[in-house]
Amino acid sequence: MTRLFETFWQHLESLGPRLAMGLLIFVGFGIASGLFRRFMTRISYATDFNTGYVLRLGGRIGAIALIIFGAVTALGTMGINVTALVAGLGLTGFALGFALKDVLANFLAGVLILLYRPFVLKDHIKVGDLEGTVAEIDLRYTTLEGQGRKYLIPNSVLLTNSIVLIERAA
Repeated sequence: MTRLFETFWQHLESLGPRLAMGLLIFVGFGIASGLFRRFMTRISYATDFNTGYVLRLGGRIGAIALIIFGAVTALGTMGINVTALVAGLGLTGFALGFALKDVLANFLAGVLILLYRPFVLKDHIKVGDLEGTVAEIDLRYTTLEGQGRKYLIPNSVLLTNSIVLIERAA
């Protein structure tokens, strides 16, 4: 029993500095993640609503990316082979991107619409055969209200088709 304890203690002594350094790296990336998210949130409140929304979203995505990068870096520092993990993350990202390409296209189009503002809320627009007043701009859909109906138009359609701006909101 004492031999087992001595062997365990020797392994712990050799792994201790690497474990401590890995933990320190992960905590450092965690702090950087929180600071980055706060920074982006603070900047977002100084801008208008649409740009602020995109900045807060970017802050959340950046914070998550920093945590993931910090975890992989910490595991590598501890002596764990992260090659397979990084390859798996890459393949997972590729598969998710391919599976969710329409959702991602609408999401990115929504971000571009919120940034470039080809139209704003309460503008009267026409897209294809649909015409109405812009009631809501979301990251996935833009809602038009017209002729007693609501139309949910995917943002990728708005980005790729011609938009006729009939009347600008006051």
